[in-house]
Amino acid sequence: MNSIFRSSLLSAAGLVMSGGIVAGPAVAAYAAPAHAAPVTADKADKTGKGKGERRAGYEYEAQPNFYYCGPASTRIALSAEGKEVSQDELARKLGTTENGTDSAIDITRVLNEYTGGKYRTTEIRDDVATREQVERLRADVKAAVDADRPVVANILGGAKDVDGVEHSYPGHYLTVVEYKDDGNTVLIADPASPNEPEYWMDVTELANWIAGRGYSS
Repeated sequence: MNSIFRSSLLSAAGLVMSGGIVAGPAVAAYAAPAHAAPVTADKADKTGKGKGERRAGYEYEAQPNFYYCGPASTRIALSAEGKEVSQDELARKLGTTENGTDSAIDITRVLNEYTGGKYRTTEIRDDVATREQVERLRADVKAAVDADRPVVANILGGAKDVDGVEHSYPGHYLTVVEYKDDGNTVLIADPASPNEPEYWMDVTELANWIAGRGYSS
């Protein structure tokens, strides 16, 4: 679907402009094992964190193929609401094909169908996130996770986690489930990485990973 038509849907999708068009489609380069075992986060963690830290309760589930990153990330986010929705059902609602899921707008639309309208889409239209866009992402992650609402991000290219490990995709969706350091460091639940399902990333690094696309929070 072309971006001009996408822009006509922005108000209905609850889009918050932070620059540009929410790019898509996003396709993960990795096909996770079809039966990767779900990993359940301890929901008590979210109340046991110190000041400036919070974790959303959620259930991890890997994507079963190279193009289900959108449905898998959406499922992870919905699990925090106690909703167990299959990735196949979400893929149908998202319009996911082997070309991926078109944009963060679709993720927000489907999340809102199950959550009663709690999510909105925010774009980062610049190639490199501005300081204001980084701060907006930090604030949005904090507000969402504080409400036990994981953030789904549409990313492109490569980024390094806090351990210096590079994560690179030609287009991908992943879920932000925790923050610390007052939101300056965030925890990624990556459906394409069942052997390392979680990794920490600086929020500026994440904002630049999202740049040119958008996120649902």
